[in-house]
Amino acid sequence: MDRFSFTVLVGAALVAGGGLAARAQADVYRAVDDQGVVHLTNVPTDPRYAILIQGRPERPPAAKPAVPVKRRAHAARLRSVVARAAREQDIDQALLKAVITVESGYDPKAVSSAGAVGLMQLMPRTAQRYGVTDRYDPVENVHAGAHYLHDLIRRFDDNLPLALAAYNAGEEAVVHYGNRIPPFRETRRYVPLVMDLYRRFRAEAH
Repeated sequence: MDRFSFTVLVGAALVAGGGLAARAQADVYRAVDDQGVVHLTNVPTDPRYAILIQGRPERPPAAKPAVPVKRRAHAARLRSVVARAAREQDIDQALLKAVITVESGYDPKAVSSAGAVGLMQLMPRTAQRYGVTDRYDPVENVHAGAHYLHDLIRRFDDNLPLALAAYNAGEEAVVHYGNRIPPFRETRRYVPLVMDLYRRFRAEAH
């Protein structure tokens, strides 16, 4: 639910065959500027950038984390929370992980300029809808976000890209554009990024 900015090189990687899952995948770094815009790049030029996704070379070494080292502890502690939320809402755990990774980089204190908060970047209206009393609480945040994602998947007849577009841009925007992904630059980038990570996490789980 953040606003996004991508460098040309990351954009090219997404368009090239295989996207982020391409062979000899580059590292992807994440930073949030003073206006709350999320910047993703594979060529960091500012100390605020932290690694979000570590690339896989042609001959991969031992498995590396998909989140910054300083947040691996958060991800480890949340493993059971994510698994339970995914199970209770009947959605793929890999999908939930992908959404959390893109939305917050597993930072439970993440806040966007639009007022979205926490691991799954809940807006106040969404939090109220699902009975969240503390949007910073990782358990409440993940369970509410998973519930919302489940409801979106059902509303859009199991069309996952549309559900993700609705998570990012809002349900009304998807409906307004004829049940198609809205022509918003952020949303058009958000959906394939989450889908790429979803496929990667599914492959790693098998």
